[in-house]
Amino acid sequence: MARGQAYRRWLTGRRVAVVGLARSGVAACRLLVECGARVVATDDKPLSALGAEARGLEKLGVRLRAGGHPAEVFQGAELVVVSPGVPADTPVFAQLPDTVPVIGELELAWRAMEAETIAITGTNGKTTTTALLGALLRQQARAVLVGGNIGTPLAAHALTFPADGIIVAEVSSFQLATIDAFRPRVAAVLNVSPDHLDRHKTFAAYVQVKARIFENQTPVDCAVLNLDDEVTRGLAGRTSAHVLWFSRLEPLDRGVSVRDGWIVAGLNGHPEAICPLAEISLRGQHNVENVLAATACALWTGMAPETIRRGIGLFRGVPHRIEFVRAAGGVAFYNDSKGTNVASTIKALESFTERIVLIAGGKGKGQDFEPLAEAARGRVRHAVLIGEDGEKVGHALAAAGIPTGAASTLDAAISEARRLAEPGDVVLLSPACASFDMFDNFEHRGDVFRALVRALPES
Repeated sequence: MARGQAYRRWLTGRRVAVVGLARSGVAACRLLVECGARVVATDDKPLSALGAEARGLEKLGVRLRAGGHPAEVFQGAELVVVSPGVPADTPVFAQLPDTVPVIGELELAWRAMEAETIAITGTNGKTTTTALLGALLRQQARAVLVGGNIGTPLAAHALTFPADGIIVAEVSSFQLATIDAFRPRVAAVLNVSPDHLDRHKTFAAYVQVKARIFENQTPVDCAVLNLDDEVTRGLAGRTSAHVLWFSRLEPLDRGVSVRDGWIVAGLNGHPEAICPLAEISLRGQHNVENVLAATACALWTGMAPETIRRGIGLFRGVPHRIEFVRAAGGVAFYNDSKGTNVASTIKALESFTERIVLIAGGKGKGQDFEPLAEAARGRVRHAVLIGEDGEKVGHALAAAGIPTGAASTLDAAISEARRLAEPGDVVLLSPACASFDMFDNFEHRGDVFRALVRALPES
């Protein structure tokens, strides 16, 4: 598969259909237009409901067909680019000739670029690890682009990012479902637990999609895997790349692990101290795992241990992930809106020794909430439930003996949580659910939570 300038030349004059006009779809359209493609774009939403950037594509020559994906839009298409929010099994795609490739924005951007790519996936921890690795690599002179599922579509920078730079991409299962030739030089899988089962239908199918990150790797590439996660450990046989393990629980002579309170790396069988755990500012053992993974990736690029240590010490985390907002009346408020699944919220609960008043609920994605209830036992003083599947979360928690209540809005939930919390407690927004029933996305949910909490009176 041609990449870079050769692929951009191939796009010139091609008829391309872009499906979905959120951030990645808009970025894909802009890239394609700049490459000289003839672009038609569709979205389920009516034109009036699309964002200003999407509506503005018409001025660039993109033909918009809002309110659905009619089959006639795809007639004559030589390429179809699908946004992550659009399922790959959308019926109209089945009507396309086998000769018409259907790829995602991630694949399109990667083909249009030439820089080496480090790709990070997993059910939880992707954003923190991607942001941390980007921060580590920026300690050096080489140009770094951090993007993908983390919020910045790679397509938005594909035509300007230098070939000698390095891309750090957070990639989701939705994005991996529509790759073709995508080949990261380093592919990291942090963990795999049930998520997005409403889209992937079964856990086995979800695991299979995650494993696609290794699909095109060769023995000169690297796969960074979590030895402590059973499912992730089982993925080692699905890559042709060199496997580099990381482990929080087991000291490794070859790999990156924890030993005597230090992160220690042994890429060549000679363990070397990297950083004391005390210098990690992030809460929770799961964040130790994220630091281990980022360290493994950084070392593979040739980064010096002392530079990695400096970057770890400077990193302060990402918004919406166990983010301290403020204290009021002796109660600390934390925003973990990025906790969009059960496993993520369990990790958030385990990060606190204080008693917790939990705000949870939203769009449940077909998850089993019983494991959340077990983790909450002994930690959660009370739970306030919101959203479409708040009742399901509440039933699971109540069965574990945890008092629950419901609120119709996030504002009401915060007020109730503050009433229930005692001095020294934590009020934690960690929904274990997606946000789309009440908010645009998890960032919107977290932003609203922060604004409401900051507006609370001091006592």
